[in-house]
Amino acid sequence: MQLQGKHILLGVGGGIAVYRAVELMRLLMKQGADVQVVMTKSAQEFVTPLTFEALSGNKVHTDLFDLTEQHGMGHIQLVRWADMVVVAPATANLITKIARGIAEDLLTTLLLASEVPVLVAPAMNVSMWGSAGNQANIKLLQERGFYMVEPAAGALACGEVGAGRLAEPSDIVQAVLPMLTEQSLKGRTWVINAGPTWEAWDAVRILTNRATGALGAKLADAAAIRGAKVILIAGKGTPNTRNDVQRIDVESTAEMLDVCLQYAQGADVFVGTAAVSDYRFSETKAGKLKRQGSSSIQVELVENPDIIQAVAAMDKRPHKVLAFAAESENHIQFAKDKLKRKGVDAIVANDVSNMGAKHASGYYVTANDVVELEAQDKTNFVANLIQHITT
Repeated sequence: MQLQGKHILLGVGGGIAVYRAVELMRLLMKQGADVQVVMTKSAQEFVTPLTFEALSGNKVHTDLFDLTEQHGMGHIQLVRWADMVVVAPATANLITKIARGIAEDLLTTLLLASEVPVLVAPAMNVSMWGSAGNQANIKLLQERGFYMVEPAAGALACGEVGAGRLAEPSDIVQAVLPMLTEQSLKGRTWVINAGPTWEAWDAVRILTNRATGALGAKLADAAAIRGAKVILIAGKGTPNTRNDVQRIDVESTAEMLDVCLQYAQGADVFVGTAAVSDYRFSETKAGKLKRQGSSSIQVELVENPDIIQAVAAMDKRPHKVLAFAAESENHIQFAKDKLKRKGVDAIVANDVSNMGAKHASGYYVTANDVVELEAQDKTNFVANLIQHITT
């Protein structure tokens, strides 16, 4: 849970997108955040405070004067409790009030008093979103240090089509994560390859493996959340990643090699998580190969280039090159052998049974040390791995 122990104040403006704020709250809580909700009067016309209270376990705040107790300024204490504020949905009316410093209810008063990061997720009619007045207010907020999640384009509740829909709650969460994560990799470039490679036999059939690319994708996301510029070179089937990860999709080992060599030059870190095919067909058939009427067929395979070894041997090699090695036995010894042979700085030796699994484990092997990486979900595994890479 990447937001464990974090306090998030969710400000809910009035609009049909209010119901999606409920989903957003649940996703933030799923990441470990403690969420308190502040609703405007118009927001309560769409969803009752009871809905948010029942799901969050916290009282929903609606009235400025309810917070003024025991001679203390309750609204100040509430905003000081928060590590950040998320406003979703933010209507054109609410954005105008925030931009102009109007404090006429609890939410606008909190925002005027806030000294923590504020993320605004607008939702409104397409014409309202694009209007000169609204865009001027958006620009003013950004100049004052507010963060913005652009609305999505699509069919709107009013029946029109265009930009103005509240961003997907999952995308809002993705925008929150780096704001509440130490930017320990800021200014660094990480290049990661992930997933399987496909080697074509004919126009239909391929030689590949069981890799899913999930671990590499999670590592790319985790490095980006920590501020790194991340280039992910993704084999077929590699899961989607954050929008701020530069993704390049490839198919064959030869394609992956070319792209890796191009982007790895001068990088701070290269991590080879991809399950690269060791062999390819000596000849790729045109069209679809037909049955020959025999009970067996012979094919010739030739060895593919070693991507990680080629990256480690570059003139302008990355500062640190890390390889993954999936083994079925003698994990540490095989990793030490590969460490020398491939010229890399470290190897994560893991078991082949981890391919496609939701968990990961293994050993972090360097020339001087072997550290066991205990079995855990892949999100926590990559966080642990980043710690080892950066120390």
